Amino acid sequence: MAEINLFLIFLGSIGFDLLIGDPRFLIHPVQVIGFYIKKISDYLINNFGENKNILFWGGLIVAISTIGMSFGLGKLIELSYVQSRNNFFGGLLIFFGLSSCIATKGLISSVKEIAELIEREEINDQNKRIIKEKVQRIVSRDVSSSSLEHLLRSSTESLTENSVDGIFGPLFWIFIGIFFMKFSNFLPGPLSLGFSYKAISTLDSMIGYKYDYFRYLGFFSAKVEDIFTFVPSRLVLITLPLVSPKINEYGSIIKKSYLDGKKYDSPNAGISEAIFAYISGIKLGGKSKYKNEIIEKPMINENGDNCTGEKIKLICQLILRLQFLWIIIFVLIFFIISTLIK
Repeated sequence: MAEINLFLIFLGSIGFDLLIGDPRFLIHPVQVIGFYIKKISDYLINNFGENKNILFWGGLIVAISTIGMSFGLGKLIELSYVQSRNNFFGGLLIFFGLSSCIATKGLISSVKEIAELIEREEINDQNKRIIKEKVQRIVSRDVSSSSLEHLLRSSTESLTENSVDGIFGPLFWIFIGIFFMKFSNFLPGPLSLGFSYKAISTLDSMIGYKYDYFRYLGFFSAKVEDIFTFVPSRLVLITLPLVSPKINEYGSIIKKSYLDGKKYDSPNAGISEAIFAYISGIKLGGKSKYKNEIIEKPMINENGDNCTGEKIKLICQLILRLQFLWIIIFVLIFFIISTLIK
């Protein structure tokens, strides 16, 4: 019975995220995780910035401790809920916890807002500064000197990559956790895996870079994120065409997206960006500024159109459609397996 209740809480949390997003009156788990990562990382950088070995092993400790504490907190709440026979307060903690793991409302709203601001007929210096500030919040590259075209591309690349990190990755691992708890309450559950994946994603976004001291400090964090996002990104690759107008080009789009995506250093980011690029008909990649260094990423769908506000809105629609498809598939699989193991 507990797994049925967890599944219903899971479905409710998805609906809550879609309609409300992250409540401002609650501290978001990412804020706590981010505070811990920043404090430890700053200490290591400020005191041992020139020592590659200490940064390397210190990064391992940061990664293991962050993921371990996140998993432990999630598991503690799950066990408390199950052992208290579905206590309302425990269910509420799981509800808000699962909702915080998924970022559909926040991600789509922030990128849509940027697209609408850029599409305005009059863009003065003040408006452009506001747009740059909003884009800078969702990307790690430096956009202080970016053109409007580059700001649109930066926002689109962030949207397509973070759709996996912020939506489909958590959905996948939460659902795996629900299945695990059908067999034993002591296996990783939806909240423990959801919190763990959120920790992994936050570690990668904060220290998982390949320049300066982050090359050593964030090595383990980046590798763990690559492993845990590998399956979700491939599932997005093979399922996104099913909710698009280009379903009749299913095989060729997947092949092109996979080949273009493999050009990226990241085994996952390129693939998620590529499938959205080919389906929406845009090109991604090119030059971007990170710190004081210009980095040129491989082009994806080189013959596609430039990014526009309309294309961003199309990608947002695709994300919502795909999320609904995944939920339908998850529900079917859940009840089929529930029937088989009775």
